[in-house]
Amino acid sequence: MRIAITSQNFKTITGHAGKTRRFLVYETDSQCLPTEVERIDLPAEMSLHAYHGEDHPLFLAGLESLITQGAGQGFVQRLSRHGIRVFVTSESDPVQAASRVAAGVALAPGLPHDHEHDDEHAPGHNQGRNLGQVRLAGRGQPAVLVQPKSA
Repeated sequence: MRIAITSQNFKTITGHAGKTRRFLVYETDSQCLPTEVERIDLPAEMSLHAYHGEDHPLFLAGLESLITQGAGQGFVQRLSRHGIRVFVTSESDPVQAASRVAAGVALAPGLPHDHEHDDEHAPGHNQGRNLGQVRLAGRGQPAVLVQPKSA
């Protein structure tokens, strides 16, 4: 199982998944033991809150699940359309949470997502803009934004 965890500090599970730019990616073995295999470090314009294209790096990472401390319904629905199940928890340890999800054990419940966007941004902003490509790196190496060459 391949699991992403929102982690702005690359140490603990953090919240507001839509604005998160850093993710730990784990794979679990048959005993549900997680191994960190990747770190995703995106530029601000590639947070899911800001980028609305269907080619987001999280959608291309082969994920089955994502664990966070906070996510709105729009975020959950968007990931669900890509086959990624979102788990919201108050737990902070990424390894323990990934192990529990892989084993089918319930996580501690998360706090409610309590803010509204109130048309904070226009629908589909950044959709279709060429923001470059994000190259995902291996464990311990951040993802790198590769800007397209200008003509």
